Amino acid sequence: MEINNTQRAEILTRAIPYIQKYSNKIVVVKYGGNAMINEELKTAVMGDLVLLSLVGIKVVLVHGGGPEINEMLTKVGKKSEFIDGLRVTDEETMNIVEMVLSGKVNKELVSLIEVNGGKAIGLSGVDSSMIEAKKLDEVHGYVGEVTNVNVEPILHLLEKGYIPVISTVACDKEGNTYNINADTAAAEIAGHLGAECLITMTDICGILTDKDDESTLISKLNVSECPHLMRTGAISGGMIPKMESCIEAIRRGVDKVFVIDGRVPHSILIEMLTDEGMGTMLVQG
Repeated sequence: MEINNTQRAEILTRAIPYIQKYSNKIVVVKYGGNAMINEELKTAVMGDLVLLSLVGIKVVLVHGGGPEINEMLTKVGKKSEFIDGLRVTDEETMNIVEMVLSGKVNKELVSLIEVNGGKAIGLSGVDSSMIEAKKLDEVHGYVGEVTNVNVEPILHLLEKGYIPVISTVACDKEGNTYNINADTAAAEIAGHLGAECLITMTDICGILTDKDDESTLISKLNVSECPHLMRTGAISGGMIPKMESCIEAIRRGVDKVFVIDGRVPHSILIEMLTDEGMGTMLVQG
């Protein structure tokens, strides 16, 4: 649908209160899923982040890269295995995870932001021991549990007008590296930064009371209701660690968490800069 210049001006005018609300505030975006493998969507997401940055919102991008990791593992003849929604990571898999996330995916996103007119610098959680971790358990191998987040490098880049692009690889004090679930890392980073909000991009339209029926979307959800949804199976599989991360972000003081559909072009702008929004907003009490 074509819109004229008057309609464009009206759209921009309506966004002003939301821009003012978030101006100079930190917004953490967790990026993953289908929006990462569809080139058109990827370009739209990076363009949205550049726009938010240009209007004075301090954007931090935390990304995963599951499909790319799966593809590389297949090429070397390794099978992807998940337990409780987390990737089982032996030493060889960890090397591939670090190569794909911190090398290929991270730099592609930085480049795309720059092409769209933004300023970005790529970081790994290993840089400046930004994300410290310990082994989660023996079953998952080199999957880490976050023990500390050093936000100094992130704040330094934000003050200089850059978008930090963070791959979710962590380290411990002995130099071992760990694969961190991107939702977990984003929640920890948002909490330690005192972010205004955390936006989690997914491959579903939001949290549903019936996971097979998008008409049952919950637009606003109190975190105290999440355990019930997990017990009933409305939240299951890979959504469980995602929701646990959202709850942890709220517990750490993040005002609200948005779970939005990354398959929809410009879903971040729709959520942040319009009356209607989209997806599910999680709040505390």
